[in-house]
Amino acid sequence: MNNIYQQGLDQVYANSTPLSPVNFLQRTAQVFPERIAIIHGELRISYREYYENVNRLASALIARNVKVGDTVSVMAANIPAFLDAHFAVPMTGAVLNALNTRLDAQALAFILDHGECDVLFVDTAFAQVMRQALSLSTRNPLVINIDDVGNGDLIGDLTYEQLLAEGDSHYTDNFITDEWQALALNYTSGTTGNPKGVVYSHRGAYLNAIGNTLVWPLGEQPVYLWTLPMFHCNGWCFPWAITAAGGTHVCLRQVEPEAIVQSFVDHQVTHFCGAPIVLNMILNAPAQLKLNIPRNIKAMTAGAPPPAAVIKGMEILGFEITQSYGLTEVYGPCVVSQWKPEWDSKDEDERAALKARQGVKYPTQEHVDVLDPETMQSVPSDATTIGEIMFRGNTTMKGYLKNPTATESAFKHGWFHSGDLAVKHPDGYIEIRDRSKDIIISGGENISSVEVEGVLFQHPKVLEAAVVAKSCEKWGETPCAFVTLKPGEQATSEEIIAFCRQHLAGFKCPKTIVFSDLPKTSTGKVQKFILREKVRNMPAQAS
Repeated sequence: MNNIYQQGLDQVYANSTPLSPVNFLQRTAQVFPERIAIIHGELRISYREYYENVNRLASALIARNVKVGDTVSVMAANIPAFLDAHFAVPMTGAVLNALNTRLDAQALAFILDHGECDVLFVDTAFAQVMRQALSLSTRNPLVINIDDVGNGDLIGDLTYEQLLAEGDSHYTDNFITDEWQALALNYTSGTTGNPKGVVYSHRGAYLNAIGNTLVWPLGEQPVYLWTLPMFHCNGWCFPWAITAAGGTHVCLRQVEPEAIVQSFVDHQVTHFCGAPIVLNMILNAPAQLKLNIPRNIKAMTAGAPPPAAVIKGMEILGFEITQSYGLTEVYGPCVVSQWKPEWDSKDEDERAALKARQGVKYPTQEHVDVLDPETMQSVPSDATTIGEIMFRGNTTMKGYLKNPTATESAFKHGWFHSGDLAVKHPDGYIEIRDRSKDIIISGGENISSVEVEGVLFQHPKVLEAAVVAKSCEKWGETPCAFVTLKPGEQATSEEIIAFCRQHLAGFKCPKTIVFSDLPKTSTGKVQKFILREKVRNMPAQAS
């Protein structure tokens, strides 16, 4: 039988344009050309200027032979040039690789090599570690200096301003021919020491940015403070979401209480995002400083399950907290603890407990469920039966770069397997109960216990080691290492931690060392659940 709707109704250029968040800026610059797009210290950049800078950057990169499929890496704080890159790099058809500023040189060198970096932008505040990373890397990228701090530590071929001067402010073309094209490359440590490269598409980033605006209303003219690192899942897609909403980006180099509160006051901030550690930092700021905080600022938190006590404390200060959940592999948050008006009458503790749940899917993510990983059946909505959170939809990654085995495993049975264990409440809201992976989440950063254990085993006095998460009031979790010394050897906790600092980024180093024998199964496997139980009985760290 002929289908009349398949006759003469073809997909053509006039009715089909690839979805890409790159297009948001052109529209906002056209509608609100003189509205302030970016605030950075004393600097004010209008949307007209923002658009022109992006055009200059894109055209300059193309003139220097940056092409579709190239990798452009950025090592920078939350500064205007990083916002420029979120639009300019994808315009060229190249892939934006935002580097984690907390990583050590060896890890950064691995990423430069694995991602095949062609161009590298370096904020001079990170020149020292990047100089070392480049010496360890096999790549020879074009290096662009961003001297935002004015320290003059230039390691590259030219400055950011010199590169912009090579470009054309009226350039409007792009090389986006397919919305499935790769847009970004973000590395996650996962369960092994070697990070995996998560690849985003233009379509996925577009949809998740729109999803942010649907589940967390931004209002007519939001003022968004960049407390969340832009290297975290491309700032959870908020460089694109805030721009789509015609909002103002308030840049912030250092995330510390005084600078945050001062920005709240000086710029009439309406929204900000951050891991629970950022909320806890504000909550535990000096009392005199907290008196200056305006009320009704909206905060979205994710990266680790926030304690209900932190949510309660922040709401007492006048913040409106929205808890969300996601992973690097699903473009950051794509699950939200959607608030219902009927919960307004509940007391503070009940409201905080409700908001501490991970929640329900974004409208832009097709399927999120808690499944039995053996049967692949949905678990009962009884708030008791534990299953694994799984995702399926358009805001799920393209896959892991150059790692088909890991991609196939992650997408087994047609779902992305998060590795996070959770229950479903009778109202369908998801709540995490535990993690199936041995990942420690510290200040929103993933730490691989396997990587830390590998360093501990390098110590000449260490016979065995196992690392688990320990509760920390400031960071959420920190690594706790159980260490067995070789016969006849003696060592102190300080000695072990100092050794780790020589081989790991500071945030990955154990904060607690316990000298003991390791419990094992009959086959010699370390029983980490026993170690976790021991840790639960220890007092939580304050910092």
